Amino acid sequence: MHKILFGKLSNGAEVGAYLLKSGNLEVLVLDYGATVQSVKYRGVDVVLGYDTAEEYEKGTRHFGATVGRVANRIKGGKFSIDKNNYSLSKNDGNNTLHGGQYGFDRHIWEVEECTMQEIKFKRLSPDGEEGFPGNMLVGVRYYIENDALGIEYVAVSDKDTPISLTNHTYFNFNRGESAENMFLSINADYFTPIDKNLIPTGEIRPVKGTPMDFTWAKFIGKDIYEKDEQLDLAHGYDHNFVLRGEGFREAAVLSSARKNIVMRCFTDCPAMQLYSGNFLRRDRGKGKTLYFKRYGVCLETQAFPNAVNEPSFPSCILKSGETFRSVTEYRFEDFNK
Repeated sequence: MHKILFGKLSNGAEVGAYLLKSGNLEVLVLDYGATVQSVKYRGVDVVLGYDTAEEYEKGTRHFGATVGRVANRIKGGKFSIDKNNYSLSKNDGNNTLHGGQYGFDRHIWEVEECTMQEIKFKRLSPDGEEGFPGNMLVGVRYYIENDALGIEYVAVSDKDTPISLTNHTYFNFNRGESAENMFLSINADYFTPIDKNLIPTGEIRPVKGTPMDFTWAKFIGKDIYEKDEQLDLAHGYDHNFVLRGEGFREAAVLSSARKNIVMRCFTDCPAMQLYSGNFLRRDRGKGKTLYFKRYGVCLETQAFPNAVNEPSFPSCILKSGETFRSVTEYRFEDFNK
């Protein structure tokens, strides 16, 4: 196990860092939040983050973190399963965001196994944590293979409970400038419109003819300033896209011709949240860099947001005794390969 002391939390707990390296890819992950702290492709760090444990503990942007039990927003911070009502901690107005006040990103995870190519984290989320039912054992495995960073999630619970795990890494290949200047394509013909609280309305709407159309690669910033109700509500992109097909397939391609970097996102998830860093506000990140609005973009593979309250969406309920599994990969290559 190649553990490096990254720092300490306010309670004195040590935060460990672990280096994964293979080929042209080098990834540093933390046991606090099972967090991706850096991703270097050919020596260039392409993700946002902090330099200290203290900053991760105080930060509110979820840089690189594993978020859960349920990523994204749950309307009203409540839901029902089999006529049992559950109330959650609310940390986004009247809603629950990314698992609540002390979601998975606010805990130190146990390291099960670590090599230079992979690391396995686990933690037990106790019954009632943040209001969610069931004792849930969760595992997250990061691995590097053929210039790809893979994330595998596994979970079991002793009660029926919602689950939607994702990674909240912010990508920016164009260091020193807005992420709007990267190209993005998304393999999705539909998205789920949101209301004023950024909660999906339940409608599934075609992207064609709207700023949400990424079926052909375009600059992220190409349409982001258009007069559009959905963009106005989110102050940019903060929307769920319904991915084409099923099984493990390509979801999106993010690239920068000037930096000669392409990243292909593959997943078995039904959906992906595109977040264009709309709420970054002079956040001080790695190397004292200031992260301004839209300095990073997130491609969060997950279940449909608020699926636990929206019967028209695919279910996100993990049945007692069953096993949840999901895999997402971010595959890097040269633009001019």
